[in-house]
Amino acid sequence: MTGFPLTWLYAPGDRPPVVAKALASGADVVVIDLEDAVAPDRKAYARSATAELLRDPQPVPVHVRVNALSGPWARADLAAVATAPGLSGLRLPKVSSPSDVVRVARRAVSAHGGAPPLYALLETALGIERAHAVATAHPSLRGIAIGEADLRADLGVRDDAGLDWSRSRVVVAARAAGLAPPTQSVHPDTRDLDGLAASCAHGRALGFLGRAAIHPRQLRIIERAYLPTEEEIEQAETVVKAAAMTQGAQALPDGTFIDTAVVLAAQRTLSLAHRT
Repeated sequence: MTGFPLTWLYAPGDRPPVVAKALASGADVVVIDLEDAVAPDRKAYARSATAELLRDPQPVPVHVRVNALSGPWARADLAAVATAPGLSGLRLPKVSSPSDVVRVARRAVSAHGGAPPLYALLETALGIERAHAVATAHPSLRGIAIGEADLRADLGVRDDAGLDWSRSRVVVAARAAGLAPPTQSVHPDTRDLDGLAASCAHGRALGFLGRAAIHPRQLRIIERAYLPTEEEIEQAETVVKAAAMTQGAQALPDGTFIDTAVVLAAQRTLSLAHRT
């Protein structure tokens, strides 16, 4: 994988064969889940199996979603995997304050100095309200995202549109903090590929980049939705070429006005198209 990961596939930590399939699925990032996908009586096994796997580097980046930081399992999760050679990132559920991130960063410092990349999941109203403070909490924090199932329950939201304000707030917070655009939360119906595509298109319009998945069949839909179309690539190439020939603002033959902001957007489109 080159830059701009678009697909993040979750796999339950207590099912090593499923994790192995995820690693071979073509996902840009595999997220081994120690939290919601694992029953309480399987937590210890999931933790030990994940630690064993991550003793060695993996063919794709592997993140681990640890258990809730306020619960009884997170400390053991961090002790088992935070410094593992095969770990590429830690996903922290139910983050509600900057202190949550700082506490993990301090616990996860390796013998080589520095914590692994951290990703905060905002899943409560309080977490959303503090999105920018969380996003700037520590240098090891590389991204923020929404856990929509928990947030929906916390807010009592019944219609999907009721989450759009929270989504936009997190997109703005990530940008203001200098982080990559957040990834969309999972689409829970693995058979509803049309609904997934429509939801991805909406997320892209809001400023998200890529999406978490819970089944390999969702990966291609997500990637297709987030990669620029041929028309978008052609338009971006036209803008970049025109900008290279003339200094300052100008209008293209079709009447499209271009300036520095439009050129930068075109350059991002081309970078994404080539995944560089």
